[in-house]
Amino acid sequence: MSFVYLAVLLFSAAGVLIVDWRYRLFCWAEPARAAAVLVAGTVFFVLWDLAGIGLGVFFHGAGPYMTGLMLAPELPVEELVFLAFLCELTMVLVLGAQRLLSRQGATRARQATARTRHEAGR
Repeated sequence: MSFVYLAVLLFSAAGVLIVDWRYRLFCWAEPARAAAVLVAGTVFFVLWDLAGIGLGVFFHGAGPYMTGLMLAPELPVEELVFLAFLCELTMVLVLGAQRLLSRQGATRARQATARTRHEAGR
């Protein structure tokens, strides 16, 4: 039994949560809404995995870096952590990109206004 993969997932999730905290993008912007989104997203993907397992599409590939702890047949505990991490990462990326693009748009609008004022002053 090894906890390497689980530890890497948790370490990566901590990094994303630190970025989230620093810029107040998702969990620290609206905690209740973020929790609901994370739970809904994780549940959706767990159901997706269970459907794939039931159809014989998804299989657990035992590896030397996994705990071996199973939530269900073919569903390791690491999968639940990964899916929650995936949802958090996606929301931080989407909201971070949205913020960057809105700032870029505001900067361009200010520059256009300054150009117009400069040209009107000639």
